[in-house]
Amino acid sequence: MLTIPWWLPTLVAIACIFAGFALQLVASRLRGEAAVRRAGQILKEAKLEARNVIQQAGIEADREFKRRLEEIERLRRRAAEEAAEQREVLKAREQRVATRELNLDRKLALLDRKEEKLEQSLGEVEKRARELEAKRKELEELIASQQRELQRVSGLTRQEAREEFMHRLEEELRGECGALIRRMQEEARDSAARQAREIITEAIVRYAADQVNRVTTSSVPLPNDEMKGRIIGKEGRNIRAFQAATGVDVLIDDTPEVVVLSCFDPVRREIARMALERLVTDGRIQPASIEEAVKWAREEMETRIRDAGEKAVMDAGISAVPPQIVHTLGRLEFRYSYGQNVLRHSVEMAHIMGVMAAELGLDPMIARRVGLFHDIGKALDHQHEGGHALIGADFLRKQGESALVFNAVAAHHGQVGAESPYAALAVAADAITAGRPGARVENTDQYLKRMAKLEEIAKRFRGVTKCYAIQAGREIRVFVEPSKIDDNGAMQLARNISKLIEEKMEYPGQIKVTVIRETRCIEFAR
Repeated sequence: MLTIPWWLPTLVAIACIFAGFALQLVASRLRGEAAVRRAGQILKEAKLEARNVIQQAGIEADREFKRRLEEIERLRRRAAEEAAEQREVLKAREQRVATRELNLDRKLALLDRKEEKLEQSLGEVEKRARELEAKRKELEELIASQQRELQRVSGLTRQEAREEFMHRLEEELRGECGALIRRMQEEARDSAARQAREIITEAIVRYAADQVNRVTTSSVPLPNDEMKGRIIGKEGRNIRAFQAATGVDVLIDDTPEVVVLSCFDPVRREIARMALERLVTDGRIQPASIEEAVKWAREEMETRIRDAGEKAVMDAGISAVPPQIVHTLGRLEFRYSYGQNVLRHSVEMAHIMGVMAAELGLDPMIARRVGLFHDIGKALDHQHEGGHALIGADFLRKQGESALVFNAVAAHHGQVGAESPYAALAVAADAITAGRPGARVENTDQYLKRMAKLEEIAKRFRGVTKCYAIQAGREIRVFVEPSKIDDNGAMQLARNISKLIEEKMEYPGQIKVTVIRETRCIEFAR
């Protein structure tokens, strides 16, 4: 058996150790070289990527630069367009200013002409004043001479002579004053009548509207008479429920296939009519369906009222009307005065007042607002006490209307003093629209009462023997005693009667007062 020396394994182990160290050293060197190569490769890739990033950044910068240039160009074009628009606006304003200057020049020329006429009138007034002063001096001299003559001839005292002379002078002056009043009234009447005819004719020609008349009850047609029993219901429960829900009286009589609704409030009557027609069409008539139909009719009525108010405002050509006023105006669509629809009457008033205001140099917009709102109190008079003119004026004041508007509304029936010419225009336009043929209808009782009151007013005056109201109350002829009233007194009597009629009566249009004084001389030949 071969014996292995003891040192041989040791030597082999040491050799293996040295060999392992050598291999490890070689492997470490190889790894270092690979790391160096890898680092070089990474550095190369980083440089390449940096170059790409720089190129991309340059491209983005170019794009941003171009975008900024486009934005600057767009802003420049917009600025140029805005400048052009501003130039157009300025040009339009210059044209308006030029037009206003032209209008001002025309108004100044008109004012100059009026000033010339006023100066002429002042000259005539001064001339008349001088004439009156001369007459006054003549009268003073006449008085002095009369006093001396009376004292010498009659032997009266100074006081007695003074009283006698004043009585004679009063009689003489009464005749002269009556003649002067008559002449001035005729001149003023001719001039005023001519101008008024021109203005009113222009207003009527430029606006003419149809009139609609309606009675105060509503009729609902029925398909058959059996429907009346269904409306009444068992023991009358349906008709009681309907009347309680609507506040309207249901009149069922022997008239075939018709039911009549009666109520003082036209809006509630219309709601009841719509609800009943819906129930008749549906066929189901019972308390529950009645409440549902009345609720639907109220909602539908609110829509109709709002639409009617908006249409009236649009037809009248005014703007900036508060919603509450529009709604209240719409209620007038169902209100009638002497058979005349109040809302259509108000729209017609607005147009006529606008035309008249334009002819007189006033503001047509204010005039149209006064005309449209003048009867708005009639939609509220069942909720408040007092006349509709004052109720409407107070309502308009609370809604922010101007003082010119609500004062003219309050004054159009003479219940308050007028603060502007618009009140006079409202009175005139109201008389025009109400006095037109067919605009209003009157029943016989009202007609007879108005005629009797007209004659009763004329009979109050001293010296009136008899009077007759003719031409449907548009003229009254008054006969006087010639021994008590002379010609000048007849002129004064006509004025006094006309003033009292204006104060005591309400009437459409105008009433002509004719005073007749005649002297009959009778002699018999024998």
